[in-house]
Amino acid sequence: MAPLTRTFIWLIVFSIAMGLLESAVVVYLRELYYPEGFKFPLMPIHKHIITTEFWREIATIIMLLGVSILAGKNTVQRFAYFLFCFALWDIFYYVFLFVLIGWPPSLMTWDILFLIPIPWVGPVLTPLLMTLLMITHSCMIVFFDLKGIKARINLGEWVALISGSLIVIISWIRDYYMYASDNYPETSLWSLIYSDTLFEASQQYTPQSFSWWIFSFGTLVISLAIASYFFRNRKQLKATIR
Repeated sequence: MAPLTRTFIWLIVFSIAMGLLESAVVVYLRELYYPEGFKFPLMPIHKHIITTEFWREIATIIMLLGVSILAGKNTVQRFAYFLFCFALWDIFYYVFLFVLIGWPPSLMTWDILFLIPIPWVGPVLTPLLMTLLMITHSCMIVFFDLKGIKARINLGEWVALISGSLIVIISWIRDYYMYASDNYPETSLWSLIYSDTLFEASQQYTPQSFSWWIFSFGTLVISLAIASYFFRNRKQLKATIR
C-alpha cells in the first residue's frame, strides 16, 4: 500500500471516529436538556456546562490539528489534512446523529452550530456545503504538492478565504443577533451572553429566517479563492511538464 493511501485511510478512520465521539456527546446533552427531542426555543444552559463545552470544542480542534501535523510532511500538507479531517468529522457528526437518534429529519432542519460568543444557527445543509469546499480544497493542495508544485496559498487567496468565511459566519449569527437587538434594545448583547445562564434572557428565541444571500455570497468568495488557487497552480504544473 502506498504511503499516501495509508495516510488517507487512517485520516478517514480517525475523522469518522471523531464524528462518532462528537455525536455521542450531543446525544447525551440532548437527553439531559431536550428529552423530548431537540427543538427551538433554546433551553437555558448553566455556565459550567458552557465552559465545559467550550473547552471540549477547543480540545477537538487540537486533536484534529495534532493528527494533521503528524500526518503531513510539510506545512502545506498539514493544512490540507486539517481541512480534510475537519470536513469529514463534521459530515460524520451528522451521519451518526441520524443513525443514533434519527436527527436531523432533513437537510433544511435548523441546528445550533456553535454557542460562543453568540449562538450560530442555520440549516444543516449550510455547514455540509462548507465541508464539501474544504474537502475539494484539501485534495487540490495534496495533488499539487505531490506533483512537486510549491502549492502555497497566496495573499489574495488568503484574504478571500478568510473574508468569505467571516461572511458565512455572519449568515449564521445574523438571525440571533437581530432577535436580541429587537427584543432587548436597552440591553447590551454582551450582557445577554454573559448572564448567569446562557440564553436566560432568550428562551423564546426561535429561528425566523436564514440569510441565504449572505451565505451564498460568502460561499462564492470562498469558491473563487479555491478556483484561483487551482488555475494558478495548474498553470505552473503545465509549465513544469513542458
